[in-house]
Amino acid sequence: MASIRANCRKIICIGRNYADHIAELNNSKPKQPFFFLKPPSSLLIPGAGPILRPKGVKLHYEVELGLVMGSRLRDHDPKDVKGALNSIAGKLRLYNAPNKYAGTSYSHRLSFSSGYVVAIDMTARNVQDSAKRAGLPWSIAKGFDTFSPISSLISKSAIPDPHNATLHLEVDGVSKQLDNTGLMIYKIPRQLADISRVMTLDPGDLVLTGTPKGVGEVTNGQVMTAGIRVDGKEIEEGRLEVMVKDREGRYEFAEN
Repeated sequence: MASIRANCRKIICIGRNYADHIAELNNSKPKQPFFFLKPPSSLLIPGAGPILRPKGVKLHYEVELGLVMGSRLRDHDPKDVKGALNSIAGKLRLYNAPNKYAGTSYSHRLSFSSGYVVAIDMTARNVQDSAKRAGLPWSIAKGFDTFSPISSLISKSAIPDPHNATLHLEVDGVSKQLDNTGLMIYKIPRQLADISRVMTLDPGDLVLTGTPKGVGEVTNGQVMTAGIRVDGKEIEEGRLEVMVKDREGRYEFAEN
Protein backbone atom coordinates (compact mmCIF):
# COMPACT_ATOMS: atom_id res chain seq x y z
CA MET A 1 0.00 0.00 0.00
CA ALA A 2 2.91 2.35 0.61
CA SER A 3 3.79 1.93 -3.06
CA ILE A 4 0.34 3.19 -4.06
CA ARG A 5 0.84 6.37 -2.08
CA ALA A 6 4.39 6.80 -3.37
CA ASN A 7 3.33 6.48 -7.01
CA CYS A 8 -0.07 8.19 -7.02
CA ARG A 9 0.39 11.41 -8.97
CA LYS A 10 -3.19 12.59 -8.64
CA ILE A 11 -6.54 11.69 -7.11
CA ILE A 12 -9.49 12.56 -9.36
CA CYS A 13 -13.01 12.48 -7.94
CA ILE A 14 -16.41 12.78 -9.55
CA GLY A 15 -18.96 14.93 -7.76
CA ARG A 16 -22.71 14.36 -7.47
CA ASN A 17 -22.80 10.90 -9.03
CA TYR A 18 -25.64 9.38 -6.95
CA ALA A 19 -29.08 10.99 -7.19
CA ASP A 20 -30.06 10.54 -3.53
CA HIS A 21 -26.78 12.09 -2.39
CA ILE A 22 -27.44 15.10 -4.62
CA ALA A 23 -30.86 15.48 -2.99
CA GLU A 24 -29.63 15.19 0.60
CA LEU A 25 -27.23 18.10 0.09
CA ASN A 26 -29.83 20.16 -1.81
CA ASN A 27 -27.64 20.28 -4.90
CA SER A 28 -28.67 20.14 -8.54
CA LYS A 29 -27.91 17.25 -10.87
CA PRO A 30 -25.05 18.19 -13.23
CA LYS A 31 -25.74 18.08 -16.96
CA GLN A 32 -22.27 16.62 -17.49
CA PRO A 33 -19.88 14.81 -15.14
CA PHE A 34 -17.72 17.19 -13.15
CA PHE A 35 -14.55 16.40 -11.28
CA PHE A 36 -12.26 17.77 -8.61
CA LEU A 37 -8.76 16.86 -7.44
CA LYS A 38 -7.40 15.78 -4.09
CA PRO A 39 -3.66 15.87 -3.35
CA PRO A 40 -1.86 12.53 -2.96
CA SER A 41 -0.60 13.86 0.38
CA SER A 42 -4.16 13.37 1.70
CA LEU A 43 -3.88 9.58 1.32
CA LEU A 44 -4.09 7.54 4.51
CA ILE A 45 -3.13 3.91 4.04
CA PRO A 46 -4.28 1.12 6.39
CA GLY A 47 -2.57 1.21 9.77
CA ALA A 48 -1.07 4.67 9.23
CA GLY A 49 -3.05 6.31 12.02
CA PRO A 50 -6.28 8.26 12.54
CA ILE A 51 -8.04 10.83 10.42
CA LEU A 52 -7.10 14.23 11.82
CA ARG A 53 -9.91 16.78 12.16
CA PRO A 54 -8.62 20.37 11.96
CA LYS A 55 -9.83 22.96 14.45
CA GLY A 56 -13.33 24.26 13.79
CA VAL A 57 -13.99 21.83 10.94
CA LYS A 58 -17.33 20.08 10.46
CA LEU A 59 -15.99 16.78 9.15
CA HIS A 60 -18.10 14.62 6.83
CA TYR A 61 -17.49 11.09 5.49
CA GLU A 62 -18.27 9.92 1.92
CA VAL A 63 -17.60 6.24 1.14
CA GLU A 64 -16.60 5.51 -2.46
CA LEU A 65 -15.27 2.85 -4.79
CA GLY A 66 -11.77 3.80 -5.89
CA LEU A 67 -9.99 2.72 -9.08
CA VAL A 68 -6.20 2.31 -9.06
CA MET A 69 -5.10 2.80 -12.64
CA GLY A 70 -2.93 0.08 -14.14
CA SER A 71 -2.18 1.63 -17.52
CA ARG A 72 -2.02 5.03 -19.14
CA LEU A 73 -5.31 6.32 -20.53
CA ARG A 74 -5.70 9.35 -22.77
CA ASP A 75 -8.70 10.60 -24.78
CA HIS A 76 -10.57 7.36 -24.20
CA ASP A 77 -13.72 6.50 -26.16
CA PRO A 78 -16.66 6.31 -23.69
CA LYS A 79 -18.17 3.49 -25.77
CA ASP A 80 -15.12 1.30 -25.16
CA VAL A 81 -16.30 -0.32 -21.93
CA LYS A 82 -13.79 -3.18 -22.08
CA GLY A 83 -10.87 -0.84 -22.63
CA ALA A 84 -11.90 1.32 -19.69
CA LEU A 85 -12.14 -1.61 -17.30
CA ASN A 86 -8.93 -3.14 -18.64
CA SER A 87 -7.08 0.07 -17.76
CA ILE A 88 -7.72 -0.77 -14.10
CA ALA A 89 -6.37 -4.32 -14.37
CA GLY A 90 -3.01 -5.99 -14.42
CA LYS A 91 0.41 -5.67 -12.87
CA LEU A 92 1.85 -2.17 -12.68
CA ARG A 93 5.59 -1.79 -13.19
CA LEU A 94 7.27 1.57 -12.78
CA TYR A 95 10.84 2.25 -13.83
CA ASN A 96 12.99 5.27 -13.03
CA ALA A 97 15.63 5.27 -15.75
CA PRO A 98 19.06 6.81 -15.19
CA ASN A 99 19.01 10.57 -15.70
CA LYS A 100 22.09 11.58 -17.67
CA TYR A 101 21.21 15.28 -17.36
CA ALA A 102 21.22 15.09 -13.57
CA GLY A 103 24.41 13.06 -13.59
CA THR A 104 22.81 10.08 -11.86
CA SER A 105 23.50 6.50 -12.80
CA TYR A 106 21.01 4.55 -10.70
CA SER A 107 17.83 2.82 -11.76
CA HIS A 108 14.89 1.67 -9.65
CA ARG A 109 12.03 -0.71 -10.34
CA LEU A 110 8.83 -1.03 -8.40
CA SER A 111 5.83 -3.18 -9.19
CA PHE A 112 2.41 -3.67 -7.65
CA SER A 113 -0.99 -4.82 -8.78
CA SER A 114 -3.64 -2.30 -9.70
CA GLY A 115 -7.31 -2.80 -8.98
CA TYR A 116 -9.87 -1.33 -6.60
CA VAL A 117 -9.92 0.19 -3.13
CA VAL A 118 -12.63 1.30 -0.77
CA ALA A 119 -12.03 4.97 -0.02
CA ILE A 120 -13.58 7.57 2.26
CA ASP A 121 -13.55 11.04 0.75
CA MET A 122 -13.36 13.11 3.93
CA THR A 123 -14.72 16.60 3.51
CA ALA A 124 -14.51 19.73 5.65
CA ARG A 125 -18.13 20.57 4.96
CA ASN A 126 -18.23 24.03 6.52
CA VAL A 127 -15.01 24.95 4.72
CA GLN A 128 -16.55 23.80 1.44
CA ASP A 129 -19.87 25.58 2.05
CA SER A 130 -18.13 28.82 3.00
CA ALA A 131 -16.02 28.74 -0.17
CA LYS A 132 -19.06 28.00 -2.33
CA ARG A 133 -20.97 30.94 -0.87
CA ALA A 134 -18.06 33.23 -1.68
CA GLY A 135 -17.66 31.81 -5.19
CA LEU A 136 -14.20 30.51 -4.32
CA PRO A 137 -12.47 27.17 -5.01
CA TRP A 138 -12.90 24.54 -2.30
CA SER A 139 -9.79 22.40 -2.76
CA ILE A 140 -8.78 22.93 0.87
CA ALA A 141 -12.04 21.33 2.04
CA LYS A 142 -10.98 18.05 0.44
CA GLY A 143 -7.23 18.29 0.72
CA PHE A 144 -6.17 18.13 4.36
CA ASP A 145 -3.64 15.48 5.32
CA THR A 146 -5.37 12.14 6.15
CA PHE A 147 -8.56 13.14 4.26
CA SER A 148 -8.33 10.19 1.82
CA PRO A 149 -8.23 6.95 3.83
CA ILE A 150 -8.18 3.84 1.64
CA SER A 151 -8.48 0.09 2.18
CA SER A 152 -6.00 -2.54 1.10
CA LEU A 153 -5.87 -3.23 -2.62
CA ILE A 154 -8.74 -5.33 -4.01
CA SER A 155 -7.92 -7.42 -7.08
CA LYS A 156 -9.99 -6.78 -10.16
CA SER A 157 -11.16 -10.40 -10.14
CA ALA A 158 -12.79 -9.93 -6.73
CA ILE A 159 -15.23 -7.39 -8.21
CA PRO A 160 -16.25 -8.84 -11.60
CA ASP A 161 -18.78 -6.04 -12.16
CA PRO A 162 -17.89 -2.73 -10.46
CA HIS A 163 -21.42 -1.51 -11.24
CA ASN A 164 -22.97 -4.23 -9.08
CA ALA A 165 -21.34 -4.10 -5.66
CA THR A 166 -22.59 -2.77 -2.34
CA LEU A 167 -20.71 -0.01 -0.54
CA HIS A 168 -21.28 0.44 3.17
CA LEU A 169 -20.06 2.66 5.99
CA GLU A 170 -20.77 2.59 9.71
CA VAL A 171 -19.99 5.05 12.49
CA ASP A 172 -19.47 3.46 15.91
CA GLY A 173 -21.22 0.38 14.57
CA VAL A 174 -24.31 2.23 13.32
CA SER A 175 -25.06 1.93 9.59
CA LYS A 176 -24.86 5.28 7.78
CA GLN A 177 -24.27 4.47 4.10
CA LEU A 178 -25.45 1.35 2.26
CA ASP A 179 -26.07 1.37 -1.49
CA ASN A 180 -25.25 -0.41 -4.72
CA THR A 181 -22.72 1.00 -7.18
CA GLY A 182 -25.28 0.35 -9.92
CA LEU A 183 -26.89 3.62 -8.81
CA MET A 184 -24.04 5.66 -10.27
CA ILE A 185 -25.41 8.28 -12.66
CA TYR A 186 -22.25 8.24 -14.78
CA LYS A 187 -20.67 4.80 -15.07
CA ILE A 188 -16.95 4.12 -14.90
CA PRO A 189 -16.24 4.12 -18.68
CA ARG A 190 -17.86 7.55 -19.02
CA GLN A 191 -15.92 8.86 -16.03
CA LEU A 192 -12.58 7.65 -17.37
CA ALA A 193 -13.37 8.97 -20.84
CA ASP A 194 -14.27 12.44 -19.57
CA ILE A 195 -11.21 12.65 -17.33
CA SER A 196 -8.80 11.34 -19.96
CA ARG A 197 -9.88 13.82 -22.62
CA VAL A 198 -8.69 16.58 -20.28
CA MET A 199 -5.76 15.04 -18.42
CA THR A 200 -3.87 11.82 -19.00
CA LEU A 201 -4.52 9.11 -16.44
CA ASP A 202 -1.23 7.51 -15.45
CA PRO A 203 -0.49 4.17 -13.78
CA GLY A 204 -0.94 4.58 -10.04
CA ASP A 205 -3.49 7.40 -10.28
CA LEU A 206 -6.58 6.99 -8.11
CA VAL A 207 -10.10 7.71 -9.37
CA LEU A 208 -12.96 8.02 -6.85
CA THR A 209 -16.32 7.22 -8.43
CA GLY A 210 -18.80 9.05 -6.19
CA THR A 211 -20.64 8.51 -2.92
CA PRO A 212 -24.18 7.31 -2.24
CA LYS A 213 -26.63 8.90 0.19
CA GLY A 214 -26.10 8.97 3.94
CA VAL A 215 -23.12 11.29 4.32
CA GLY A 216 -22.78 12.89 7.72
CA GLU A 217 -20.55 14.28 10.42
CA VAL A 218 -17.96 12.54 12.57
CA THR A 219 -16.17 13.96 15.58
CA ASN A 220 -13.22 13.25 17.85
CA GLY A 221 -13.03 9.65 19.05
CA GLN A 222 -15.58 8.19 16.66
CA VAL A 223 -14.65 5.12 14.61
CA MET A 224 -15.69 4.54 11.02
CA THR A 225 -15.80 1.14 9.37
CA ALA A 226 -16.38 0.74 5.65
CA GLY A 227 -16.26 -1.94 3.02
CA ILE A 228 -17.73 -3.49 -0.10
CA ARG A 229 -19.80 -6.62 -0.73
CA VAL A 230 -20.26 -8.65 -3.89
CA ASP A 231 -23.27 -10.99 -4.04
CA GLY A 232 -23.74 -10.37 -0.33
CA LYS A 233 -20.22 -11.48 0.57
CA GLU A 234 -17.80 -9.09 2.23
CA ILE A 235 -14.48 -8.59 0.45
CA GLU A 236 -11.90 -8.79 3.22
CA GLU A 237 -9.30 -6.66 1.42
CA GLY A 238 -11.87 -3.87 1.19
CA ARG A 239 -12.47 -3.60 4.93
CA LEU A 240 -11.47 -0.24 6.34
CA GLU A 241 -11.50 0.92 9.96
CA VAL A 242 -10.26 4.31 11.05
CA MET A 243 -10.70 6.61 14.04
CA VAL A 244 -11.14 10.38 14.04
CA LYS A 245 -8.87 12.48 16.24
CA ASP A 246 -8.70 16.23 16.71
CA ARG A 247 -5.68 17.73 15.00
CA GLU A 248 -3.21 20.03 16.64
CA GLY A 249 -1.56 22.79 14.67
CA ARG A 250 -1.99 26.34 13.45
CA TYR A 251 -4.95 25.83 11.13
CA GLU A 252 -8.36 26.91 12.40
CA PHE A 253 -11.44 27.37 10.22
CA ALA A 254 -12.64 30.92 9.63
CA GLU A 255 -15.47 32.06 7.34
CA ASN A 256 -14.51 33.52 3.96
